[in-house]
Amino acid sequence: MRTLFGTDGIRGVANVSPMTGEMAMKIGKATAHLFKNHKRRPKIVIGKDTRLSGYMFETALASGICSMGVDVLLVGPLPTPGIAFITYSMRADAGVVISASHNPFEDNGIKIFSGDGFKLPDALEKRIEELIFSEKIDSFRSSPAEIGKAYRIDDAIGRYVVFLKNSFPKEKKLDGIKIVLDCANGAAYKVAPAVFEELGAEVDAVSVSPDGVNINKNCGALYPEFISSIVKEKNADIGIALDGDGDRAVFVDESGNIVDGDHIMAICALDMIKKEKLKENTLVTTIMSNMGLDKAIKNAGGKIIKTQVGDRYVVEEMLKGGYNLGGEQSGHIIFLDYNTTGDGIITALQVLNIMLESNKPLSELSKVMTPYPQVLLNVPVKEKKNFYDIPQINDSIESAKDSLNSKGRVLIRYSGTEPLVRIMVEGEDKKSINHIANQLANIFREFLN
Repeated sequence: MRTLFGTDGIRGVANVSPMTGEMAMKIGKATAHLFKNHKRRPKIVIGKDTRLSGYMFETALASGICSMGVDVLLVGPLPTPGIAFITYSMRADAGVVISASHNPFEDNGIKIFSGDGFKLPDALEKRIEELIFSEKIDSFRSSPAEIGKAYRIDDAIGRYVVFLKNSFPKEKKLDGIKIVLDCANGAAYKVAPAVFEELGAEVDAVSVSPDGVNINKNCGALYPEFISSIVKEKNADIGIALDGDGDRAVFVDESGNIVDGDHIMAICALDMIKKEKLKENTLVTTIMSNMGLDKAIKNAGGKIIKTQVGDRYVVEEMLKGGYNLGGEQSGHIIFLDYNTTGDGIITALQVLNIMLESNKPLSELSKVMTPYPQVLLNVPVKEKKNFYDIPQINDSIESAKDSLNSKGRVLIRYSGTEPLVRIMVEGEDKKSINHIANQLANIFREFLN
């Protein structure tokens, strides 16, 4: 079991354990020791989103890394997938992202990439924890003459913009396409508008004025309804809402309707099946994806493999099976033909390309999948106990499953990043599953609060 790392790195309230400057320095030391290359001068990339606390963690991490005789490459605010790209393109030994993704500004987190741009597996995260908690890490400090240096990479944004544009067909342009782009006041606030504008689109960019505390505040991928009215008002062709670290996107069609990650995966997977570009005709998703997505892919002769929640588990399954498309309902879509992790801008470019090729609006494309009604509820908890050991909760879950009579499903899990239990009920009748979900939520509130 890991105690620091969750489903997507380490996350918590900034300046409160474990997300303190002191812990960040230890994480920097442990990461540097684990990835230190002894054949050449080692280097680790550090990037961040726009949170106020990012300055504190950037300095602490850099200090820890330098103390181990490893150089630091500072790229400043850049989307998580951009940091993964910079890490492997510059042949760095590892990359560190300071971000709490979609969480409010009070939170922050640390995610680590290996030199190949992929997130660390559980075993390596466990090794970092062991180095931190054993206190052995201090014995590995470098000599005064070997202390690392920190360099700022001033052209990181330009490098990433070129990389993103190369994922779009060179012979095509976005001339005449009107885009409403919500950057969540986050890491993509400079990169995303530049990419779409340079490809020829007419871009109305919102939430591009980060001040350290407004990241994700009533905007971005968690609040796509924010741009829904703007899309209709501006008569735009599409709305694109990124999250705070730019690794996922949720869309709004030309009529203002929200199009989630499941629909986007259906659109992209079916297009790739038709072009014989979907490896093994297989899409990798998590257990949270809608049953309607399964049906759409299977009807087209494709196959779906499901993993536990977390985009890195999707990537691990993709690498294991040699697949090239996977993702989550939340909008993390991984195109391994282009990048090593979810990238909201690359996802948007693939969708825009399909719109151009098919000459169809997003509203028409999204009809390839008919979703089953689904209710998602988050219930705060004081302690993440094994709820199956609590008879009243276990009995309620089993009763809910029985009532659906194999025509739906119940999924309950703890958030890997927040003190929440997530309840998902899916079935044929919206009213019925809403009632079941609320009953379960009440039981959890009674016994876990």
